[in-house]
Amino acid sequence: MFVGPLTKSSGGHLYILAATDYFSKWAEAVPLKKVKKENAADFIRTHIIYRYGVPRYIITDNGKPFCNSLIDKLYQKFDFKQRNSSMYYAAANGLAEAFNKTLCNLLTKMMAKSKRDWHERIGEALWVYRTTVRTPTQATPYALVYGVEAVLPLERQIPSLRITNKKDLPRKKMLKYDLKSWKLSMKRY
Repeated sequence: MFVGPLTKSSGGHLYILAATDYFSKWAEAVPLKKVKKENAADFIRTHIIYRYGVPRYIITDNGKPFCNSLIDKLYQKFDFKQRNSSMYYAAANGLAEAFNKTLCNLLTKMMAKSKRDWHERIGEALWVYRTTVRTPTQATPYALVYGVEAVLPLERQIPSLRITNKKDLPRKKMLKYDLKSWKLSMKRY
C-alpha cells in the first residue's frame, strides 16, 4: 500500500510503499519518488517473493498501481491471487493501515534534526517495528520470522545472560541452547 504524498525528502522521495504479513506482522517498506505500477510490481517481486517465497494472496486496494496488466502478469507468473479492499474505505485493510500509521509515527519521532531525511530512516523504523512485541501475536515479528529474538545493540554493550552464555559455548551446545530456547518460547502459544 502506498503512503503519501509526504514531505519531500532530501532524496526526492514523496511516498512509501509498504506491505505487512498478516501472520507474523513482519513489514517491508521502501521510499519512492513516484507512485507507479512498475514500482509496485518490482516491490512485490524483490521485497516479498524473492525474500520470503510466493504468498497465497496479497491484499491491496483497487488503486491503479495494483490493478493493471503488469501486476496481473506477475500474479500469473508466480501463481498467486490478489484480493482487493475498498479503495475509498482504507480501513477495510486494517493491518496495512495500522502499520502505515505506526511507521509514520516512528519516522516522525526519529527525525529530530531534519524532516527531510525520512527516506534514510525507514530501515531503522522497520527494525524498531520488527523487534517490538505485537499484541495479537504476543511475540516480535522478528522472532516469528527467524525463530529467535534479535540481538539488540544494547545487549552487545551490556551483555545479557543470553549473549554471555552463548559467547563461550561450542557450536553444538549453542545449537542445543537455541533449540531449548525456541521450544520454551513456543510453549507460550
